[in-house]
Amino acid sequence: MTADGATNGAAYKYVTYEELDGGTIVRIMLNRPKQRNAQNRGLLVELGDAFMRAEADDDVRVVILGGAGTMFSSGHDMGSSDSREEMAPGPNQHPSATSHGGTREGAEKLMLQEWHYYFENTRRWRNLRKITIASVHGPVFAAGLMLMWACDLIVAAEGTTFADVVGTRLGMCGLEYFAHPWEFGPRKAKELLLTGDSIDAEEAHHLGMVSKIFPADELDESTVALARRIATMPTMAALLIKESVNQSVDNMGFYNALNACFTIHELNHSHWAQVHENKYPVALPEDGVADWRTSPPVLPALKDRAEAPNPAG
Repeated sequence: MTADGATNGAAYKYVTYEELDGGTIVRIMLNRPKQRNAQNRGLLVELGDAFMRAEADDDVRVVILGGAGTMFSSGHDMGSSDSREEMAPGPNQHPSATSHGGTREGAEKLMLQEWHYYFENTRRWRNLRKITIASVHGPVFAAGLMLMWACDLIVAAEGTTFADVVGTRLGMCGLEYFAHPWEFGPRKAKELLLTGDSIDAEEAHHLGMVSKIFPADELDESTVALARRIATMPTMAALLIKESVNQSVDNMGFYNALNACFTIHELNHSHWAQVHENKYPVALPEDGVADWRTSPPVLPALKDRAEAPNPAG
């Protein structure tokens, strides 16, 4: 086990690792279905280990990332028993809670922990030296977006929806890995962040965020079929195609924008920590946000237009 608690290929608790087609394709599944695949620290560290394991294996050409159960991921774990235990002193504390800033205080602690486990890990996975496909279904919330945005292609089941609700429920300016303007477009990003509304797979496909939409009962099979097509390409050609696109976007400002927006994210945390007596680093209901534990359902962004009165009628 590493200092982060990674298992280096041993049995995983929170993800599964499956080799397909003789190992040319690997399927990694988030495996906390009862918690809607909420991302606790153990899951994120195991996911990083699984990605690195696939990257190190020269037989692997394509990596599929999916989620077990009814949805791909509900975002960061906001306080399950697993999450509380792994971050608190005691026999079940995760090793990462006392490294990478875990023993520091104040904004420094939160900034370092989030940089390593929410931001830089996501960017590392985006630059994985393999082709990656996110295979998503159900509602995809908040940090679930970060995981799929780290992948080269995103395929979705019919009925999938996407939303970042951290602005309306936590008073935060989006996620640590702030790819929203690049994935949604600038004005749609503002709309979705300011309202907490969702878009469906069809609109996401129209925006170019989703590559393909499959019937829900065919998602797994169709994703593997797509992976097989890509796996037939020469590995060097596939890698350089990926690198050419990523480098183009980085030279357009993506890399620097991510860095800048992560710093803004941490400023947002520091604001709430300063105004709250208990130093809680996100907004509370008394600050004007919905309580995330009892908040109303997420509405589709198109709903307002669908229900608007017809001026001609």
